[in-house]
Amino acid sequence: MLTKPENSPDGERARDVCSRHGNRADELIEILHEVQEELGCVPQSVVPVIAKAINLSRAEVHGVISFYHDFRHEPAGRHVVKICRAESCQSMNGEALCDHAKASLKTGFGETTADGQVTLEAVYCLGNCALSPAMMVDGQLHGRVDAGRFDEILRETLSEAAE
Repeated sequence: MLTKPENSPDGERARDVCSRHGNRADELIEILHEVQEELGCVPQSVVPVIAKAINLSRAEVHGVISFYHDFRHEPAGRHVVKICRAESCQSMNGEALCDHAKASLKTGFGETTADGQVTLEAVYCLGNCALSPAMMVDGQLHGRVDAGRFDEILRETLSEAAE
Protein backbone atom coordinates (compact mmCIF):
# COMPACT_ATOMS: atom_id res chain seq x y z
CA MET A 1 0.00 0.00 0.00
CA LEU A 2 1.36 3.43 -0.95
CA THR A 3 1.61 6.09 1.71
CA LYS A 4 0.09 9.43 0.79
CA PRO A 5 2.60 12.32 1.06
CA GLU A 6 0.60 13.97 3.83
CA ASN A 7 0.82 10.76 5.89
CA SER A 8 4.55 10.20 5.33
CA PRO A 9 7.06 11.18 8.01
CA ASP A 10 8.30 14.02 5.76
CA GLY A 11 4.73 15.18 5.20
CA GLU A 12 4.06 15.19 8.93
CA ARG A 13 7.23 17.18 9.61
CA ALA A 14 6.33 19.69 6.87
CA ARG A 15 2.84 20.06 8.32
CA ASP A 16 4.36 20.64 11.78
CA VAL A 17 6.61 23.36 10.37
CA CYS A 18 3.64 25.05 8.73
CA SER A 19 1.74 24.88 11.98
CA ARG A 20 4.62 26.51 13.89
CA HIS A 21 4.33 29.37 11.40
CA GLY A 22 0.58 29.71 11.95
CA ASN A 23 -0.22 28.06 8.59
CA ARG A 24 0.28 31.50 7.07
CA ALA A 25 1.00 31.93 3.38
CA ASP A 26 3.09 35.03 4.10
CA GLU A 27 5.48 32.77 6.03
CA LEU A 28 6.18 30.54 3.00
CA ILE A 29 9.87 31.37 2.63
CA GLU A 30 10.51 30.82 6.32
CA ILE A 31 8.54 27.56 6.14
CA LEU A 32 10.60 26.37 3.18
CA HIS A 33 13.88 27.25 4.92
CA GLU A 34 12.82 25.36 8.04
CA VAL A 35 11.63 22.33 6.06
CA GLN A 36 14.94 22.27 4.20
CA GLU A 37 16.84 22.59 7.48
CA GLU A 38 14.94 19.62 8.97
CA LEU A 39 14.83 17.37 5.90
CA GLY A 40 17.99 18.45 4.07
CA CYS A 41 15.88 19.57 1.11
CA VAL A 42 12.31 20.37 0.14
CA PRO A 43 11.18 17.08 -1.40
CA GLN A 44 8.58 17.21 -4.18
CA SER A 45 6.38 15.02 -1.99
CA VAL A 46 5.91 17.77 0.61
CA VAL A 47 4.94 20.53 -1.82
CA PRO A 48 1.23 19.55 -1.81
CA VAL A 49 1.33 19.19 1.98
CA ILE A 50 2.71 22.70 2.41
CA ALA A 51 0.32 24.12 -0.19
CA LYS A 52 -2.70 22.63 1.54
CA ALA A 53 -1.57 23.72 5.01
CA ILE A 54 -1.11 27.38 4.02
CA ASN A 55 -3.94 27.53 1.46
CA LEU A 56 -1.86 28.09 -1.66
CA SER A 57 -1.76 26.14 -4.89
CA ARG A 58 1.02 23.62 -5.48
CA ALA A 59 2.11 25.78 -8.42
CA GLU A 60 2.55 28.80 -6.13
CA VAL A 61 4.69 26.84 -3.68
CA HIS A 62 6.70 25.24 -6.48
CA GLY A 63 7.19 28.67 -8.07
CA VAL A 64 8.84 30.00 -4.92
CA ILE A 65 11.03 26.90 -4.56
CA SER A 66 12.20 27.09 -8.16
CA PHE A 67 12.75 30.87 -8.08
CA TYR A 68 15.16 30.84 -5.14
CA HIS A 69 18.41 28.99 -5.75
CA ASP A 70 18.87 28.10 -2.09
CA PHE A 71 16.01 25.60 -2.14
CA ARG A 72 16.70 22.12 -3.44
CA HIS A 73 14.62 18.98 -4.06
CA GLU A 74 17.47 16.60 -3.27
CA PRO A 75 19.80 16.68 -0.26
CA ALA A 76 23.08 18.50 -0.83
CA GLY A 77 26.46 16.88 -0.45
CA ARG A 78 28.36 17.05 2.79
CA HIS A 79 29.94 20.33 1.59
CA VAL A 80 28.35 23.05 -0.53
CA VAL A 81 30.55 25.10 -2.85
CA LYS A 82 28.92 28.23 -4.28
CA ILE A 83 30.71 30.11 -7.04
CA CYS A 84 29.66 33.63 -7.95
CA ARG A 85 28.72 34.08 -11.59
CA ALA A 86 27.75 37.76 -11.42
CA GLU A 87 29.32 40.40 -13.64
CA SER A 88 32.15 41.48 -11.33
CA CYS A 89 33.35 37.91 -10.82
CA GLN A 90 32.96 37.13 -14.52
CA SER A 91 35.08 40.15 -15.42
CA MET A 92 37.85 38.84 -13.17
CA ASN A 93 38.21 35.47 -14.92
CA GLY A 94 35.30 33.84 -13.10
CA GLU A 95 34.44 31.63 -16.07
CA ALA A 96 37.85 29.96 -15.85
CA LEU A 97 37.20 29.30 -12.16
CA CYS A 98 33.82 27.77 -13.00
CA ASP A 99 35.35 25.55 -15.69
CA HIS A 100 38.10 24.44 -13.30
CA ALA A 101 35.62 23.68 -10.50
CA LYS A 102 33.40 21.58 -12.78
CA ALA A 103 36.38 19.67 -14.17
CA SER A 104 38.00 19.19 -10.76
CA LEU A 105 34.79 17.95 -9.14
CA LYS A 106 33.63 16.07 -12.26
CA THR A 107 30.17 17.59 -11.82
CA GLY A 108 28.11 20.49 -13.07
CA PHE A 109 26.31 23.30 -11.32
CA GLY A 110 23.37 22.07 -9.31
CA GLU A 111 24.89 18.62 -9.01
CA THR A 112 26.65 16.62 -6.32
CA THR A 113 29.84 14.62 -6.74
CA ALA A 114 29.46 10.88 -7.12
CA ASP A 115 30.80 10.31 -3.60
CA GLY A 116 28.24 12.69 -2.11
CA GLN A 117 30.92 14.95 -0.65
CA VAL A 118 30.44 18.21 -2.61
CA THR A 119 27.49 20.00 -4.18
CA LEU A 120 28.46 22.70 -6.69
CA GLU A 121 26.13 25.66 -7.01
CA ALA A 122 26.12 28.80 -9.13
CA VAL A 123 25.08 31.98 -7.34
CA TYR A 124 24.64 35.45 -8.72
CA CYS A 125 26.24 37.62 -6.06
CA LEU A 126 28.04 36.85 -2.85
CA GLY A 127 28.54 40.53 -2.06
CA ASN A 128 32.32 40.22 -2.32
CA CYS A 129 32.80 42.11 -5.59
CA ALA A 130 35.96 43.88 -4.46
CA LEU A 131 37.64 40.48 -4.13
CA SER A 132 36.36 38.85 -7.33
CA PRO A 133 36.09 36.08 -8.23
CA ALA A 134 34.43 34.86 -5.07
CA MET A 135 33.18 31.57 -3.76
CA MET A 136 31.60 30.28 -0.58
CA VAL A 137 32.28 26.90 0.98
CA ASP A 138 29.95 25.74 3.74
CA GLY A 139 29.00 29.34 4.45
CA GLN A 140 32.57 30.67 4.55
CA LEU A 141 33.33 33.37 1.99
CA HIS A 142 36.57 33.35 -0.04
CA GLY A 143 37.84 36.04 -2.40
CA ARG A 144 40.33 36.29 -5.24
CA VAL A 145 39.86 32.63 -6.02
CA ASP A 146 41.70 31.13 -8.96
CA ALA A 147 42.21 27.47 -9.86
CA GLY A 148 45.08 27.00 -7.41
CA ARG A 149 43.25 28.68 -4.54
CA PHE A 150 40.11 26.67 -5.34
CA ASP A 151 42.10 23.43 -5.06
CA GLU A 152 43.72 24.58 -1.80
CA ILE A 153 40.40 25.59 -0.20
CA LEU A 154 38.72 22.37 -1.26
CA ARG A 155 41.66 20.24 -0.07
CA GLU A 156 41.55 21.97 3.35
CA THR A 157 37.78 21.59 3.60
CA LEU A 158 37.83 17.89 2.77
CA SER A 159 40.81 17.16 5.04
CA GLU A 160 39.19 18.97 8.01
CA ALA A 161 36.05 16.93 7.47
CA ALA A 162 38.06 13.71 7.49
CA GLU A 163 39.59 14.50 10.89
